[in-house]
Amino acid sequence: MLEVSELVKYFDTPSGRVHSVDGVSFSVHKGETLGLVGESGCGKTTTGRTIIKLYEPDSGKIIFDGQDITGLTGQEMLKSGIRKRMQMIFQDPYASLNPRMTAGEIIREPMIINKFPRDELNDRVKHLLSLVGLNQEQAGRYPHEFSGGQRQRIGIARALAVEPEFIILDEPVSALDVSIQAQIVNMLEDLQKNLGLTYLFIAHDLSMIRHISTRVAVMYLGRIVELADSEELYSNPLHPYTISLLSAIPVPDPDKSDSRKLVTLEGEIPSAINPPTGCSFHTRCPRARPECENVNAVLRDTGNKHLCSCPYV
Repeated sequence: MLEVSELVKYFDTPSGRVHSVDGVSFSVHKGETLGLVGESGCGKTTTGRTIIKLYEPDSGKIIFDGQDITGLTGQEMLKSGIRKRMQMIFQDPYASLNPRMTAGEIIREPMIINKFPRDELNDRVKHLLSLVGLNQEQAGRYPHEFSGGQRQRIGIARALAVEPEFIILDEPVSALDVSIQAQIVNMLEDLQKNLGLTYLFIAHDLSMIRHISTRVAVMYLGRIVELADSEELYSNPLHPYTISLLSAIPVPDPDKSDSRKLVTLEGEIPSAINPPTGCSFHTRCPRARPECENVNAVLRDTGNKHLCSCPYV
């Protein structure tokens, strides 16, 4: 459904050019959930926003359902119907909602823009509210009258309003309590099953990604360093960065927690303005060699459809 090839997005600042997304390539198959993980600042959100054309890419290709949309403007995507087929759910469930609009108006707006029949809008708003677990009577309330979990449900209903096929979820539960996170994730899984949706799920919570994702891509400093099926990656991580991330997942068993080995990374995360040459991870890698400064660290298949950029794996 989606193919991203050598995607690049830079931001010019007074301090220099930020290499936010630096040659990212992956594909998302119809009906699956691809998890995109990595620490804060690695470029996950920028990747999602560039794919959906909230940011214009500097180079690379974005192919959606066989059509190259890299050069399309927002207006062209709207006229061609692609904007309706691709939607995004944002991280902050309050900042992404207009405080001057009611929940019903927020959900109704994308349907008006995409020219849905006016006489069907009210019924669709009620249906969407029910679909995400809210009462129809809540359509007249404003965002500040809802809890964080309820606001995120409104954001999900808004994304579903135009009947999309592909949804980018940008850390949709990171701002919510743990109990509410589980409810939202379970609801997203049910919606995917019932509506035939395809997800790009961006998060830094590795345990949640394992639960919801079909495949997982690990991102570091603007590049994908490992990509594999979910169970394959968690049971057999290859890249030193992935191994360190997985070792940091809390274990609810004290005995197992005490006995396992924690991989601690030394040093600070390099600046995205002046990223390291060669392998971008070599400045913090416990296995680094002198030649890592000049090596061409590209994703390669190590077997079993398990891609890794470390040349010494």
